[in-house]
Amino acid sequence: MSDAGGQRAARAYIGSFTSAGGRGIITASVDPASGALTELHHTGSSLADPSYLTLAGHLYAVSERETGAVAALSLADRDRPALLGEPTPVRGRAPTHLTLAGGHVVTANYASGSISALPVRADGTLGSPAAVHRHTGHGPHADRQEGPHAHAVVPDPSGRWLLAVDLGTDSVWIYGLGGADPASRPSPHAQAALRSGSGPRHLAFHPRGDLAYVINELDSTVTACRWDADAGALEPLGETSVVPAGAAEGPNYPSELVISPGGRFAWAANRGHDTIAVFVLSDTGDAMELTATVSCGGHWPRDLALHPSGPWLYAANERSGDITWFDIDPASGTPHRAGRLGAPAASCVIFG
Repeated sequence: MSDAGGQRAARAYIGSFTSAGGRGIITASVDPASGALTELHHTGSSLADPSYLTLAGHLYAVSERETGAVAALSLADRDRPALLGEPTPVRGRAPTHLTLAGGHVVTANYASGSISALPVRADGTLGSPAAVHRHTGHGPHADRQEGPHAHAVVPDPSGRWLLAVDLGTDSVWIYGLGGADPASRPSPHAQAALRSGSGPRHLAFHPRGDLAYVINELDSTVTACRWDADAGALEPLGETSVVPAGAAEGPNYPSELVISPGGRFAWAANRGHDTIAVFVLSDTGDAMELTATVSCGGHWPRDLALHPSGPWLYAANERSGDITWFDIDPASGTPHRAGRLGAPAASCVIFG
């Protein structure tokens, strides 16, 4: 499909919870001048709870159900993703996140506290899990940390390691990657401990590759960490609150953190506070200053995403059922709300 001037417009793919009224995976066009989203298609109920998505030639989606699975979808028509057969079981419960790493689609399985590595075939479909690794341990919060709860899986910039963030064990589990050969699967390497009770949820790397930032769901902080890609070692350096001192009382559960391409700014989504926190990073990147919080434009922002080629930030507001987007001030990093797209039970947004 070509747009005016022969240029293909960018697309956004939005995940959602069908069990809460979501419309499956929504495809939207992205206006190249304003970043505005316009819905083009949705998959409806053909895939149950596609809460998190990733692109790797094909579109892959978790099915965040008790019996977890991953669906592969063809983008031959990128406006209408089409299922490539039945979703593949991950042998784990409630997968919340996935990524492509070392020739596998790897999932973080929250309820079973494990990761699963599914080999990617030449046609983009997935084989049965080649490896399932269950974490061990617990944290001090009896209601949320009674056992391991893997929440995110992120490859490091070198491509040699996979980092699995576990809310239940207050740690990041590090796996070695043996390369793109599907016969080579992630192998356990190390466990990096974070502060007890912090509840790490997601992780983002500094564009320089030597630092990582972990957003902590249970105590509303971000932990800056030194990353050594030669040793596969993660070292916590310090923490910064994602809400300002004196913020209104009430529960807050940060969900996602993104870093600007130049490594100058970071943004975090606050569920409960319903804001986007703005940080300025030090020149070295190992210190963060909270400079502002702005309304997310909805309720319960489960995900944040930066457009890869424009100055726009997008929040997936799960409980208000919308995607809001923001223009980013290049001097301060402050987001300014620019628009909204209705998306019931929205859970993530990616671009391709």
